[in-house]
Formats: sequence, structure tokens, C-alpha cells
Amino acid sequence: MADIIRLLPDHVANQIAAGEVVQRPASVVKELLENAIDAQATEIKLIVKDGGKTLIQVVDNGIGMSGTDARLSFERHATSKIEKAEDLFNLSTKGFRGEALASIAAIAHVEMMTRTGEDEIGTHIKIEGSKVISQEVAVVPKGTSMLVKHLFFNIPARRNFLKSDQVEFRHITDEFHRVALAHPQISFCFYNNGGELFNLPENDFRKRIVHIFGRKSNEKLVPVTEDTQVVKISGFIQKPEFAKKSRGEQFFFANNRFIKSPYLHHAVLGAFDGLIRPGTHPGYFLCLDVDPASIDINIHPTKTEVKFDDEHTLYAILKSSVKHSLGQFNVIPALDFEQDQNLETPYSYKDKGVSLPKVSVDAAFNPFQVVEHKTRVGQHYSKTSTKGWENLYQGFETPINRDGASNLEFESETINGSIFSSFNEQLDTIGTTFQLRKKYIITTIKSGMVVINQSRAHQRILYEDFLKNITIKKAVSQQLLFPLSLSFSLDEIEILKEIRNNLCAVGFVFGTIDENVVEIKGVPVIVTESEVQMVMEQLIADYQMEVAVDSFSQSDMLAKTLAKTLSVKTGEVLDEQSQTALVNDLFACKETTLSPFNKRTYITITENDLDRKFI
Repeated sequence: MADIIRLLPDHVANQIAAGEVVQRPASVVKELLENAIDAQATEIKLIVKDGGKTLIQVVDNGIGMSGTDARLSFERHATSKIEKAEDLFNLSTKGFRGEALASIAAIAHVEMMTRTGEDEIGTHIKIEGSKVISQEVAVVPKGTSMLVKHLFFNIPARRNFLKSDQVEFRHITDEFHRVALAHPQISFCFYNNGGELFNLPENDFRKRIVHIFGRKSNEKLVPVTEDTQVVKISGFIQKPEFAKKSRGEQFFFANNRFIKSPYLHHAVLGAFDGLIRPGTHPGYFLCLDVDPASIDINIHPTKTEVKFDDEHTLYAILKSSVKHSLGQFNVIPALDFEQDQNLETPYSYKDKGVSLPKVSVDAAFNPFQVVEHKTRVGQHYSKTSTKGWENLYQGFETPINRDGASNLEFESETINGSIFSSFNEQLDTIGTTFQLRKKYIITTIKSGMVVINQSRAHQRILYEDFLKNITIKKAVSQQLLFPLSLSFSLDEIEILKEIRNNLCAVGFVFGTIDENVVEIKGVPVIVTESEVQMVMEQLIADYQMEVAVDSFSQSDMLAKTLAKTLSVKTGEVLDEQSQTALVNDLFACKETTLSPFNKRTYITITENDLDRKFI
């Protein structure tokens, strides 16, 4: 039998490795930014075009590389961070496996320009699909510039699986946020399609958060600090009243590296238990400094999933730290039994002496004495004259009609008939509706009855209504007496700009859109002023989660989100008129059986079904 096992060629092995390291353009951005940080850069620029599909460029002022190091950096498992296996358990740098540049070069056109501080000239290397096209000497500034063009040019199947430019750009922005937040001591610039999006100077952690998420975020932050032998915790949490329905502003950093940890996330949620509304999520920016030997960051190719040696202790410390911060800064009500009572004394009374109150008693007061009218003056009672009281009623000599009482109607308490017979008469009437358990609406038909889920039915009604308004652009809008000013982060502002036209089609009226503030002058009739912030946050969250963002899918997503947010919820009481209107509007829809999310809106129970129950 012939041998069937063979070694893969290097270019094929590199492409397979690239599938683990480079999942989308955001993966390239993450690897290149981390390499720039490891190169001790103090200024980093990120340049992106067409969602990273056409160009990704990272320029830094780090230590640079020699010509030999520049060429070796594109070989697999070539690294300057590890010399022996034990080094894997004591890592303080970002990239260490030596796979990033080799994987990127296998699936893209890559150009590197680098120079060290000691050299007068640098190196310029061009690689396409793992093949070195050229390596020459060039005059370049100190540091390194990496250009990645035409990502997945030699793997069309992978390129077809990339999402739209807007979706890929949002993933790149998320990676940029994670790296920039973890290193506030480094200045970052971010350019997208020729325009500057972020310009973050070197600053402290709080100001870095404010620069990324807007000026309004400063008032939301509550500091968290805890220093123990196991972990040192620092950072900020957001006040409970600013909890959102989306999970956008939630960041864990372990040794200056962004991580994802559902276990630690559960600890933070436990600290907020009872302080936030159900279905909302708190924001937090928490940095954990632990011993590098107690953390394993090599369990996943993206290095965002880590393993701690003592997770249970870390969980308890994190939960208690967040709770302590909420109580320390009076975010939650608390009773302090150790407070000094002298602190309660007003400042203006601090030098005044203590004096006993004086009590005066009227010895001549007789409680049994009949007095026609009294007025109190100070601590004594005195009589007033009642002479001339008849003059108070002059002009009111109109005779009173004593027979008017005969026209009064009194409510009768007599019960006519039985309440059960009245109820049966209503059921026999076709079209009668009533609400069951504040969740279902039951209406009678000729063949039996229909049980309608009120929330799903209203979602279907609103969905078709909003979709129609977006299509014909004739929605009714109500103007606000005072325009609303809502604050958002820069990436959320970009999303609102993308869906602005469709929002205007359903009835929203926008004013000026500033760097961090959106002015709203009008809203759809069905939206109340207090719901605008919630609706906008839900729209942004759903838009970030959507895969397709073409014209139709954007309109469909917008209609679904508005219908889900503004529909009648389970537990709301509807009067008889509202029940009837909901039933009529549902059966006037084009699709009556399913909600916008493909769930049944009603079921039919026939008279035969009921008869079989009594056999």
C-alpha cells in the first residue's frame, strides 16, 4: 500500500495558520497595534480604508528593526519574546508566538518600512502571499510602518465571507478601543477613508475613557480601587442609572491586555444586583494586575480568553470591590452607624452656646370657657369682635330652591340578575373581547374563539406600519416643545448618521449632530419623550449586531427594533376599546399569523376542540 500521509507545503500551512490568527480585518489591526506597543512606541497611527479590505496601515515611532530582523519577522514562530518553554508562563508582552506577520503575509500584500535609532537608513520589504517580492534599503523615519493591502486576495472564499465595510469597520473600531484603553500612556490616531476619527493624546485612564466615549461619560464613572496579595484592581464602573440594554461599554484588562471573562462579568453583575432594571447591563472599565505566572493567556489564538489560577478568590475580591465603590460614593443608600454626630451641626451654630428652651404658661387660661371666636397671637388667645357679621352675607339673598333635591339620582346597590349570566351573554356575542392574565386577548368567532398574544400581535402591527412609512416616507411626526440633546460616543454617532434617513422616514426630526451630542426636534406619534433615549440605544445596539446593512435590511431592522421596543408588553392592562382595536388591526395586516420575529401571534380554538375536552 502506498504512503498517503505527506507534509503540507509552507504556503498552505501559512494559510491554514492565518485562518486561526486572521479572522477578519480587525484581527490584523489588533496584531499590528500590539506589535507597535511591544516596540516601545509612544505614538501610533492607524489608517484604514474600505473597512480594512483595501488598506490597513499602522505607523509607530518604536525602536524599529534591522534588515535581518525585518526579514526574519515574517517566518513562522520567529519571535524575540521567548527563548525557552518556561517563558510562556511569565509573559508581559503582547505578541509572543511569532505567527502574526507570517499569517498576514500569507493572505495579503504586505509592505514593511522600518529603521532603528542607530541606523541612518532603513529597510523596505514587499511580500505577496508569503513570497518576498523585494527587499531594499530605503530612507524611512525611525520606527516601523506596516501596510496590509488586499486582504484575502488569494483566498476568494474567505473574502466573500467578509461582511460589509460598515460592519468590518465597527469591528476595527472595537479593537482600537480595547488597545487604546489598555494603554492610556500612548497617544493614538485613527484615520478612516481619509478622515480623522480619533486623536487620543497621552493621558490618564479616566481622560482616555472620556476622549473615546464622549464628555458626558465623565459624570457616569465611579472609581474602583483594591490592592490585595492576589490581585490589584483599578478602574471605573458606571453608575446604575446609566445601565444600557446593550453590552457595549464593558471592558476587562488583565496585565494591560483586553480579556473576555464571563465568570468575572458575573461577579460585576452580582455587585449591581437590585440596582439596575432587568434586561439592562452596567458599564465598567476594570484593570486587573496579577502575577504573570498565575495567568495563562495562550489558550486561544486571539489571546482574549485567559485562565486564572485562583478564579474563586478573584471573583470574591472583584465583587466586594465593586460593591464597596458603589457604597463609598453614595451610589446606593446606606446606614452609617459610626458617623460623628458633631458633623450634623450646621456651620453657623458651631460657636453658639447651649441654652434651655423657655416655656411660658397662661395661668388664666380656662379650657372650659365657651368662646365664640378665637385668634391666636403669639402664645396667647384673645377674643375678636363679632359685631356686624350680617354684612358678610349681603348680595346673597337669592332664594334657595328646596325642590331641587327631587332631581337628584342615587346610585342603586340592587344587583339585577347573576354576574355569571351577564358574562355568558357577553361570550355569546360574536366579536366580544377580554384580556386574560394581562398577556392574552380572547375574542369570539363563529367557529369558536381566538387567543391572541397581545405583545406579538402589536409587534406585527407596528412592524408593518413602520415599514410602510419608511417606504412611502409619509410618517406623521410630533414636534417637541423643547428639543432633546442626547449624548453618544463617536462610533454611535456614526451609526446614527448611517440610519438617519430611515429614522426621518418614520417620524424622527433631527437638529444639529455634534461631535458627541445629537439634537432631536421631533419624534413619531407613538414615541413619548421619555422613551427617545431608550429607543435610540436599542436601535444602535441592534444595528451593531446586524449582519447585513444594505438598504432593505436596514429598513427591516429599523422597523423590527421600533416594533419590539414600542409594542405593548406582557403585564400591561388594556381596556375593552384597546383590545378591540388591537384585534381589528392585527387581522388587517398582510401577515397575521407570525410576528416580525417568526413567532405565532394567535391560536384558534374551535367549538369541536372544546367539545372533545368534555368527553
